[in-house]
Order: sequence, then C-alpha cells, then structure tokens
Amino acid sequence: MGRLDGKVALISGGARGQGAAEALLFASEGAKVVIADILDEDGRKLEAQIAELGGDAAYTHLDVTSAAEWDAAVQTAVDRYGRLDILVNNAGILLRKGLEETSVDEWDRVLDVNAKGVFLGTKAAIPALRAAGGGSIVNISSIAGLIGSRNATAAYQSSKGAVRLLTKSTAVQYARDNIRCNSVHPGMIVTAMPEEILADPEIEQDYYDRIPLGRLGNVDDIANGVLFLASDDASFVTGSELVIDGGLVAQ
Repeated sequence: MGRLDGKVALISGGARGQGAAEALLFASEGAKVVIADILDEDGRKLEAQIAELGGDAAYTHLDVTSAAEWDAAVQTAVDRYGRLDILVNNAGILLRKGLEETSVDEWDRVLDVNAKGVFLGTKAAIPALRAAGGGSIVNISSIAGLIGSRNATAAYQSSKGAVRLLTKSTAVQYARDNIRCNSVHPGMIVTAMPEEILADPEIEQDYYDRIPLGRLGNVDDIANGVLFLASDDASFVTGSELVIDGGLVAQ
C-alpha cells in the first residue's frame, strides 16, 4: 500500500524541479495528482510520464497570482477525482537583488507569486479540503524565510518569511476542520532556480563549506519531506517548520 492511497493532491509549480519530483513521488505512493503550472508543455509531459508509470495525473494551467485560475485548478481536482485532500503550494520565483537595487515592480512581482500565490491557493482549497473531511496543506518556504543572508535576496526572503507565518495562522485557524498546514524550508537545492547563484564558483564553494553534511540538496530530499507532511504519518503535525538544509541553519 502507498502512503497516499485514495488521496487527491494539487501541486502548484508542479511541472518541473521540486514540484515535478513531488508529483512523481505522490503518484508512486498512490495519490491522484493535479499538476498545476504555467509551463504547459512541461506539465503535459509530466502528466504523460506519470501515466506511463502506472499513476494517475492531470495537468491544468495555473498562474498562482490569479484567484480565478486557482478556483479552476481546485475545481479540476474535484471534477476529475471527486475530492481534494492535499495542497502543495510549491510555485515560486527568485530575485537576487539587494533592497536598494530592487524596484517596486520587482518587489510586487516576487511577493505576488511567492506570498499572495500561497494565500490564494490556500483560500481556494480550504472549502474542498473541508468537504473531504480535512486534509494537509504543505507550503514551500525556504531557509531564507528563517534567517538573514549575505546573498542579496531582499524581496525573496521577505516573501518566504510571509509564507512561514501564513502557514502558522492557517494551521491554528483550521485545525478544528482537521486541516493541517506546515511549511518546508529547503536550503540550497540543485534546481533551475538557483543556477545563477551556483554559477559563481566562490558562492558554490561557500555553500559546500558551510553545510555540515557537505553537499547540496536535491529535489528528492525535499519531495520526501513533503510526502511525510502530506501523509497521515504526520497526522499530529501542524503549524510546524520542516527544515531540509543539510544542517546549515543549525549553526
């Protein structure tokens, strides 16, 4: 038996990177998965890949800054699979600029995707989760939402800090509906997002030197943590922060 047998999951930013790893793992553990993203070609390829592996997935277009598109994505899960049990707010963008170098438009864009996107997704999913008798929301934050950084990412860090506190607010407000909400805080994970940062050999080496486990993370490291929080194994876990960073912020 899979750890998510009988459950239906919606994953934003699910077409590639961490989101795709989560979708593949969830499907292998028995979940029916709605992959939601703006990357239509990648999303449809992943849908087909999951089907070839014997899983069940559906792709839907989703701009996380649009309330209407969030409502449609949740409805896709309900229409196709009859319910929604799990929401993973995975979509996000990175802006590597300091505070003084960040324009108002850039600030708004990062906060819109990374913070408002989580708010809109949670708001859209709550009624369906409640109708299913409860469920799990997993919000992908970052260690950047926990600590300051020498790297210039003012807007990104602020958005991820907002996700951390929104998670706790959601957890407390909806616990009586049997809806759990937790945040995951990845460290440096090898995906397309941090390519610009890791392209600088000095910065890459600095991460290797600072991480106690001596390596960068991979998408499966994150997906396995998300699976735990999404599953009934975490039935008494809500409002918590799961840090997956090789020990970086423990120092």
